[in-house]
Amino acid sequence: MKFGRSVQRWGPWFSDWITGQIILLIVGTLVVWILYGVIRRSPRRWWFYFWLASIPILSILLFLQPLIIDPLFFKFKPLADSHPELVLQVEQVVHHGGMDIPPQRMFEMNASTKTTEMNAYVAGFGGSKRAVMWDTILAKATPQEALFVFGHEMGHYVLLHIPQLIAVISLILLVLFYIAYRVVGGILAHWGAAWRIRSIDDWASLPLLLLLLSVLTFLATPVLNAISRHYEHEADRYGIEVIHGIVPNANQVAARYFEKSGEINLNDPAPSEWVKIWFYDHPTRPERVHFVATYDPWAQGQQGKYVP
Repeated sequence: MKFGRSVQRWGPWFSDWITGQIILLIVGTLVVWILYGVIRRSPRRWWFYFWLASIPILSILLFLQPLIIDPLFFKFKPLADSHPELVLQVEQVVHHGGMDIPPQRMFEMNASTKTTEMNAYVAGFGGSKRAVMWDTILAKATPQEALFVFGHEMGHYVLLHIPQLIAVISLILLVLFYIAYRVVGGILAHWGAAWRIRSIDDWASLPLLLLLLSVLTFLATPVLNAISRHYEHEADRYGIEVIHGIVPNANQVAARYFEKSGEINLNDPAPSEWVKIWFYDHPTRPERVHFVATYDPWAQGQQGKYVP
């Protein structure tokens, strides 16, 4: 609250925290129960079989997130109810991209009850996939800027970033589980007796497994961030292409939005390369401003990469 980004008071914040902990407890208990069931059935191949089990778990969580989890923290309403004129413009953008995204998949979220930041996102897949606009962006951005943001989110939708991300995360998890299997075996061989951990299928090994997976996930962060930055960059490209010819001066509109949102969100205007690698799952604000301001294949008589 000191910096003007959060407007949520302690009571609602604590309620959200409790809700998050309950969700974590339920999901965590289920995952740990499955993990030790697999370990006891296959002590030498548990890392592979648990990886197979993790794929549907991850997919189910991503599918249910916009339907069950997100509504526990925010309220959502159809974008057509609050901004029907914007939906009409959005439909122009959608048709320009050769898509047919029904208005019932476009939502407004009451982010202003908790933050002053501006954002939008795509969540879910299949029947749960939806584009969500924060009410802060609808209040602080111009309609033209909002169209660019929707174009960006539409890019995630059209370019299949969510199923691709599931596949990438699944492959990374396979590597992490195998490394954890090899490392924990060596650790228990040397110190298991002293720590009173009989074997990997002993519940007492859980803190060690969680520690190892936490460290390995931390070390994999640069890879995950790099993949995410690539997806976000391509979504920026799609956003420019899909509003080209619909929004006048599309490049300047997109650049103004990134400058405005960067100031409101208090983004670092010049992060170091090290900070970018470890902490940025989006391109830096200067990179995004420069790209959208200068990306213009039509000036050279070419077409866009994704939208003709």
